[in-house]
Amino acid sequence: MVRSSNLNVFAAAAKRATNCDGNLFVNLFRRGKHTATATARNDVDIVNEPKEPLIRTTTVPGPKSIELIKELNTIQLASPIQLFVDYESSIGNYLCDADGNLFLDIYSQISSIPLGYNHPALIEALRDPANTSAFINRPALGILPPKDLVDRLRASLLSVAPPGLNEVQTMACGSCSVENAMKAAFFWYQTRIRDGREVTREEMDSCLANQYPGSPYLTILSFKHGFHGRTFGALSCTHSKYIHKLDVPSFDWPIAPFPIYRYPLEDNERENKATDDQCLEEIQDLIERFNRKGRPVAGLIVEPIQGEGGDNHGSKYFFNQLQKIAKSQQVVFICDEVQTGCGPTGKFWAHEHWELDNPPDIVTFSKKMLTGGYFYKAHLRPDQGFRIFNTWLGDPSKLALLERVIKVIKRDNLLESVKETGKEMLKGLKEAETRFPGLVSRSRGVGTFCAIDFVTPELRNEVIKRLHLKGIHCGGSGAAALRVRTTLTFNKNHNDIFIDRLHNVLAELNNS
Repeated sequence: MVRSSNLNVFAAAAKRATNCDGNLFVNLFRRGKHTATATARNDVDIVNEPKEPLIRTTTVPGPKSIELIKELNTIQLASPIQLFVDYESSIGNYLCDADGNLFLDIYSQISSIPLGYNHPALIEALRDPANTSAFINRPALGILPPKDLVDRLRASLLSVAPPGLNEVQTMACGSCSVENAMKAAFFWYQTRIRDGREVTREEMDSCLANQYPGSPYLTILSFKHGFHGRTFGALSCTHSKYIHKLDVPSFDWPIAPFPIYRYPLEDNERENKATDDQCLEEIQDLIERFNRKGRPVAGLIVEPIQGEGGDNHGSKYFFNQLQKIAKSQQVVFICDEVQTGCGPTGKFWAHEHWELDNPPDIVTFSKKMLTGGYFYKAHLRPDQGFRIFNTWLGDPSKLALLERVIKVIKRDNLLESVKETGKEMLKGLKEAETRFPGLVSRSRGVGTFCAIDFVTPELRNEVIKRLHLKGIHCGGSGAAALRVRTTLTFNKNHNDIFIDRLHNVLAELNNS
């Protein structure tokens, strides 16, 4: 159970929330206090969480958010903004907006909130005097790290390192984690090719002019529908939506097919195995073709689940065979766990579901991990300083928060809770398929990392709009999927609300 000292700081956030909507919010959060009971299989208490969403405005975004969007648009482009949020008044799995609307959040800042809003363990970390220096003195970690950095790394990142990966490089975000993971692959490839010889003066001079041999013709293989970030190198490996890439030069690197399965999986095993084999054959051919034409593939990068490109899953067989191809071709296997890391699939790292004989060479992370970076095998450590480097290399204050997150995950057995809640969620999505076969299909997911497809993109967008009006904050994936990205404290009660309101929206559309 959450300790009493934590209850006080969490209750303060609930008290602030009363300012959003006067008596309505007072009553709402009073009801929430009576619902702060432990879940069936663990001791997770979401103290002061309301019992259900509450929508006050007739539109979402509401008038206050619309006005704030207009004001921001005089300063910068504000068209992507959905609504403005009152984060001080948001609680647990509930997001409060500027208009006093309270949403059950199944999107969690694009899979980035591990424990929910204003979690007492994180508030306590902020209030802990031992963390004050980390929050106010942000060091250039690569040259002037704090004296407790090693202890913080061991208590946070290294305590949850993927099995077999004992080294970690911190970064600030997902994109820069991917960028530097790819650089590590290039460094290793060229070091292997040199086979012990010294770097030549020609290589030193030519790289400064972006010319060969100092700038070699190396490539990274990525996958159709994949998403790895919006910076230049990562963007060359991103193939989900044109809006990310339009007008931006990209490297001419190999793009491989990713398996798109037929559902339900249990009824289409033969067809899906054939899809896997066809994709693997094309991947092998692509690597060999690029190698033959003097554009060697130094690494490949893949998501365990394509989180932006449509929630596409690969099988355990596919990923095991993919790793074998990478090993046989001496290609660095980079697993991008920016969106899937830190537990949403029911294991801390999604690639653990593959049961590989050896871990991936590199595993990138960010989002729920609160800081960016990548774990890597020892042979991928750069041979010189300043090769993987920037001013910040992350932020020690995020390690202080992550340490508390990890303790809560272990203390409250949250990964088991995610597995159990995910089973109920997938059951509810499949029931939607049965009830509304003309509207939805292809329910899929691992843990609460779930999705369901709609017959058209327009229908998907209309469902998201109606769910917002029913108090469910959600988002899409790919062309026509609704994706679910919950916190780790999202439980059966939250899921019942989501599934009930999704079914209600589908019933409305089916009868219209």
